Amino acid sequence: MCGICEFTGYRNDQKAVIERMMKSIEHRGPDSEGSFCGGEITLGFRRLSIIDLEDGQQPMESADGNLQIVFNGEIYDYKELRAELEAAGISFRTHSDTEVLVNTIQKYGEKALDKLRGMFGFAVWNEKEQTLMLARDFFGIKPVYYAQIDGHFVFASEIKSILAFPGYKREVNRLALEQYLSFQYSALEETFFKGIYKLMPGHVLIYRDGKYEIKSYFKARLTLGQWEESQENSNVGTRRDENVNELKENNPDMQPLQARLETILDDSVKHHMLSDVEVGAFLSGGVDSGYLAAASGADQAFTVGFDEGNRYNEVEKAAQVAKAAGLRHHVKIISKEEFWNSLPDVMYHMDEPSGDASAVALYFLAQEAAKHVKVVLSGEGADELFGGYNIYREPEALKMVGWIPFGIRRAVGRLAAKLPDVKGRDFLIRAGKKVEERFIGNAYIYGEKEKNQILKGGVTGQTTQEFLKPFYKEIENDRFLEKTDRTKHTHKVCRIEKKSGRDGLGKSHLQDMEKMQSVDLNYWLPGDILQKADKMSMAHSLEVRVPFLDKDVWTLAAGLPKEAKIADGTTKDIFRKAVSKYIPQDTDGRKKLGFPIPIRVWLRQDDWYQMVKELFTSKEAEEFFHTEKLLQLLREHKEGKKDNSRKIWTVLAFLIWHHTFFYKESSERQLQSN
Repeated sequence: MCGICEFTGYRNDQKAVIERMMKSIEHRGPDSEGSFCGGEITLGFRRLSIIDLEDGQQPMESADGNLQIVFNGEIYDYKELRAELEAAGISFRTHSDTEVLVNTIQKYGEKALDKLRGMFGFAVWNEKEQTLMLARDFFGIKPVYYAQIDGHFVFASEIKSILAFPGYKREVNRLALEQYLSFQYSALEETFFKGIYKLMPGHVLIYRDGKYEIKSYFKARLTLGQWEESQENSNVGTRRDENVNELKENNPDMQPLQARLETILDDSVKHHMLSDVEVGAFLSGGVDSGYLAAASGADQAFTVGFDEGNRYNEVEKAAQVAKAAGLRHHVKIISKEEFWNSLPDVMYHMDEPSGDASAVALYFLAQEAAKHVKVVLSGEGADELFGGYNIYREPEALKMVGWIPFGIRRAVGRLAAKLPDVKGRDFLIRAGKKVEERFIGNAYIYGEKEKNQILKGGVTGQTTQEFLKPFYKEIENDRFLEKTDRTKHTHKVCRIEKKSGRDGLGKSHLQDMEKMQSVDLNYWLPGDILQKADKMSMAHSLEVRVPFLDKDVWTLAAGLPKEAKIADGTTKDIFRKAVSKYIPQDTDGRKKLGFPIPIRVWLRQDDWYQMVKELFTSKEAEEFFHTEKLLQLLREHKEGKKDNSRKIWTVLAFLIWHHTFFYKESSERQLQSN
């Protein structure tokens, strides 16, 4: 795991600039550093030593000397790829996965991406062709940012490294703020810093002669049991359509599919344990982390909680799992004071504002783990792949009014929206909307009307629904199925005949639950879940590995029927059954809590109320918001009239982020110049 950065074009101060960029991301790699200054390319690297501790230094060149690479991440099938390359006559100087990666690219070019099993963000300079290739992994586990500044193409693992490049002028992207208020995370390709972009998951960027092209090499699309093998691969894997139909008709317990899932999960965990340093595990007390902690063979597990009652503390439940698995269990109880005091550091390391308060808990969890290990396993991705969120049960609940014509339901929903906030009101409102109108992901903080009320100048860009409309249209009309060769780890796309109905790929091929899952896989997962996992762990020089977001796991999960995900009111049904032998029975069926944070409690207490009130009436708040509307939200929450905690927190996080990157940084630069 590392921090990487680069820029193109010659400068007299190349070495000084790259060192400044590297220094800003030192926390990502405190063990060592390296740089490469060529005529038209300058590469920088900060290393956290995990594999080949002695010889894995970067930048690293290919066997033919033509390619230079800086790489952040892990390639879990590097041993298999190395054997393949050695058989082709390529020799190696180290035992690192980086050298395997650069030589795989040397041999296969862009097609090398189809062979990789892992998490990665990397940059490869081709000296002969004078081209730069950037790539980000399939699900967006590792970040990649880029910008064009005064004729230079600049790239880094974190935005703050790009901010260190001379000539960039900081400006808030207000369109990002508009979408953030609904999503609670940065949803656009252009970040909160105008002119700085994120490379999206499953994409590759090719830079040549001052221009760049971005291409998609992977899309997280549900295949829903459809599996059309080409003639050449007819003996590879299992025909899913036949397998799933057989399971539905003859085997309601889905035992064969469950057994295959067990095998694939165990194999993924085994590959994610490859390391030359100790690997620990995050442990929340739920089924995802419980399985990883127990099945991995790790020796140590780490948990955080709050001293605010059982609702906000899963320490005892996690302790039960740790005891059953024979783990040394480390616990950190987070106080209200240290939670608040950490917020500037949290927002600094996040790079962009995050309205997800669990990022702060993750910050302390990573801090505790980093005292003992360099690497941990974590359960991100299981809910998105296997249908673990409770909101995914909503379409089933809405079926009770499905017999009512939609026009009538819409009219009733509009009338309900005018009623006071009473029980059943939200159900009627949602029953009167299509899934494309009501679902933008696991978080939906501010609606369009609310945003117009609190934002100075109102909403000037797309509504949230307009922003997601092209994606909903794409998954409705997609005529392609993504197919992965399970033995060679290659990604292929095949055209299939468009059909109508549930079993084809016509406009009705995705049910509402699966549309919701698709949105989360492509937006919520990389934008919120994986973003905070990477940034909060690397803030403490800790590598987080996510075995559920593995290509082989995805290949099976993408084709699961809805019946395997939600059954008898239970989310993630087949997954729970597949991992049940590793964890206590109580954990197996426990309701998902995630990282429950007591902010709704704290915001009603005088100390927090006064601190937030002060921020909400600051000059920085007045620049972006109608502060009287913010104070109204705060008063209503304090008086117990409404639970506005998530709305308050989302704005609060933005203001702390803005103060950290604009006011505080500006003041420090001013002091330095004086």
